[in-house]
Amino acid sequence: MNKLIVIVGASGVGKTTLAHALSKKENFTTAFEQHNERPFQALFKQDATYALANQMDYLLYRAEQERELRKGDAPALMDGGLDLDFHGFTRLFHTRGLLSDAEFDLCHRFYFHTRSLLPPPELVIALSADSQTISQRLAARNRINIASSEDASLLEGYVNEWLESIPESNILKLNVSQENSAYTHSVLHILNKIFT
Repeated sequence: MNKLIVIVGASGVGKTTLAHALSKKENFTTAFEQHNERPFQALFKQDATYALANQMDYLLYRAEQERELRKGDAPALMDGGLDLDFHGFTRLFHTRGLLSDAEFDLCHRFYFHTRSLLPPPELVIALSADSQTISQRLAARNRINIASSEDASLLEGYVNEWLESIPESNILKLNVSQENSAYTHSVLHILNKIFT
């Protein structure tokens, strides 16, 4: 079965940019988070009653991506992923009152059942950045943002709680506040971790 590497962190931290930078250096099978293409994302941005539909769509979509990535020949690379969508965004939206307790429980049941059928990632690259960097990157993005820069520390806290359940050898934590768009410093460090 193919090795799966996921890049996690707050919205705007640079997960997709890093995935593209890594793909320019090595042959990865990739799967990217979608925003405009997802059927409930724009609806959720306008109307909170679409929160559950949006989260269930993302959880299912990311699980489908994982299953396909595992079939490839090259190591698989995802920006975000099933675990981030549940432990980060689903928890965040529940905390913000966008998902009721019963809706959160449904997502919880779906996530844990699905994860029991799919092996967890072999490597989690956990990105962090200072709040000013995240605010600037979010403002520069041309996509639908549900989570804001104000959510970054809460989201990071939830991700860190999840990371505590993962062996340290399977985690690479990077502060990318000073990184350029080519991720010059981080890419070599990450590739070293993956291929040695």
